[in-house]
Order: sequence, then C-alpha cells, then structure tokens
Amino acid sequence: MKNEILSLGEIAMVDLKNQYKRLSGEFGVGLDSVLEHTGFINGKEVGVFAEKLATKTASYFVVPCANGTDALQLCFMALGFEPGSEVITAAFNYVAAAEVAAFMGLKPVFVDVDPQSFNIDPEKVESAITEKTKAIVVVHLFGQSAHMEPLIAIAKKYDLIIIEDNAQSIFSEYVFNDGSKKFTGTMTEIGTTSFFPSKNLGCFGDGGAVFSQDERLAKLIKKYANHGQERKYTYDLVGINSRLDTIQAAILLVKLNHIEEFIASRQNAARLYDELLTEITNLETPHRSTYSTHVFHQYTVKLPTGVDRNQVQEKLKEKGIPTMVYYPTPLHVQQAFKYLGYSEGNFPVSEDLSNRVLSLPMHTELPENQQIYICEVLKKVL
Repeated sequence: MKNEILSLGEIAMVDLKNQYKRLSGEFGVGLDSVLEHTGFINGKEVGVFAEKLATKTASYFVVPCANGTDALQLCFMALGFEPGSEVITAAFNYVAAAEVAAFMGLKPVFVDVDPQSFNIDPEKVESAITEKTKAIVVVHLFGQSAHMEPLIAIAKKYDLIIIEDNAQSIFSEYVFNDGSKKFTGTMTEIGTTSFFPSKNLGCFGDGGAVFSQDERLAKLIKKYANHGQERKYTYDLVGINSRLDTIQAAILLVKLNHIEEFIASRQNAARLYDELLTEITNLETPHRSTYSTHVFHQYTVKLPTGVDRNQVQEKLKEKGIPTMVYYPTPLHVQQAFKYLGYSEGNFPVSEDLSNRVLSLPMHTELPENQQIYICEVLKKVL
C-alpha cells in the first residue's frame, strides 16, 4: 500500500504548486513587468485586471481591494446602515459576513440553509425579517449559486439590499425563469469576492473585489477603500486602506485568462467523483441545482447518518488522503455570537450538515488515478 501511495504522488487538498509550475512562464512575464516598472501600489495591472474582470463577468464596475472580508466591510460602509440594523445571513457559512456585520455595529440574524445546495434557504429568510432588517448577505457556497430569484423577490417586497458574497462561486451562472443568465456576484446592485490563493480565481496572497451595478455605489466604495479620498490628500469621508497589490493583479490577470479551463477541470473531476462514489450506500454527492451551474470550489459529500466523521478522516489520512470539514460548527452556536441568544436546535439543517459534511481533494491539477484511489479507500472505510 505504501508503494501504491508513493506511485500516485502526494495527494493535495489544493494543489497550487503544480498549477504554478504549469503556468510559471506566464506568471514570470507578469511579475517581471511589475518589477520593471515598480508601480507596486495602484500599478497599471490593477486597473487592467478590474476592467477585464468586469467585462468577463458582465459587471458594470469592479473595485479591487485587499481581501474578501474588506470587500464586505466596504459594502456595509457604502450602504450606510445605522448601528443596530439587522443583516440576515446563513448559519452554515464562513464567518466573514456575520463578523463584518457585528464589527460594524449591526446585528447578524441567522437563518437555516437548503439541505441539498447548502445555500441560504429563501423560505426561511422572509420569516426572519423585522422592521430593523436592512440587508440579506447571500453567500454562494462551495461553487454554485443560491436560489436568487425568490430572494430578489423578497428583497423587493421588503425594500432590502442583497449583498452577494461570491468568494467561493465566481463564474457560477444562474438561470432565471425567463431563461436569462447572470454570473454570481452580479445579480444585485452589489457583490463581493475573494482572491485568497485556494479560490477558483486566486492570487499569491490576499486580495478581493467588490462588484457593483450602481455607479454611485462603485465610486463611493472606491473612495472608502482609498482613505476616503478621491484626490490625493483631500479626505471627503473617513475611509480605510484596502488595496489590491499590483503583483497580485498581475498574477490574477494570468489566472483570469485560464478561468474557463480551471472551471472545466474542476467540473470533470467532480463528474468522475460522482461516478466512482455511486456505489456507496447513503453517501450523498454534491447536488446540482437546476437553476445554477456548479464550479466546484469544493467537492463536499454528506456522510451517512451516524458515521463517525473523525474516524473516517483519520483512516483516510493514514492512507495519504487529506480531507477538510467546512464548517464543523455553525455560526449560531459559536462563542463569538453567543450574545445573539441562539442555541442548539435553532437551525437543524445547518447543525446536521456541520456533523456530516466532508470535502474531498478538489483542484485544477487533480489526476484521475488519485481520484480512483481516494474513492476506493473511502468505499473501504465506509
């Protein structure tokens, strides 16, 4: 078995090393250009990347910033919510949206998620709305869009803003009932993304961006991200310092040129996983929504009820197979949000997912023989 593992090569959860090796020549050209002109902050590549990303996503405006969490903060700043305003988001989720809301003096309000897509459940959102509700932060989780059409209808009914957190699902495409299509992050007037290295479109450090379909908001966000100034040393408001480095923009320009190839690689890997895992009784492979494409930031399965996930992970690790759990504890029972008064049992779907989900290796360089090995071992373990 040890020799078999060695012949497969190291199995990576996310393989950025081999992706770099494959594209190193292109990265080198971009990096050399930045090192030559030395415009490390707000260099030309930043503007070029913003324009190309806007064109590719059919977004009117893209404002680059330092990271995905800053992107959310910039949205809240530009929208000008009063302290104490309520912001609805999912309990099964990364912390950023709730964290930023709380940091800004707003109140995170959690709701449960759809048991198949893992995204925020529109049916649960409406019942959580109060007179203090100002926004819904919709996180498009794991690579596919939340069900946006009913969410947009709810937002219009109650005069709410939807902020799309598109850190995990960039270039996932949503299909409306009339047949029209839009990319995640661009369906409402404001959205965000992250360029964290492991993301489908990731840089070599931190990075993020805000998408906006509203020129006034885009200009305001750009000003907030630049110390509140539009002209140097003229401060119109109190802002922050949140910039995408030029070197990161150069890296992202290379990766943006390959994004369709990256997505196809992930989708092909997901299809092979599906085929190889069909024989495992009660193991649920990722659901494909009829209204959204899936770009597979993660390939996340649901283990059968009652299976000891820790034991499964340990046995896979012994065979050289890494796994991850996103997210082992839902937000409503995290210590940071105890003050909100939630308790176990409030959101049963989120709690069930937190106990059962397991993400398998997923990246653009994943070879078939490693997938076959991963699935054979998983079958034996289960």
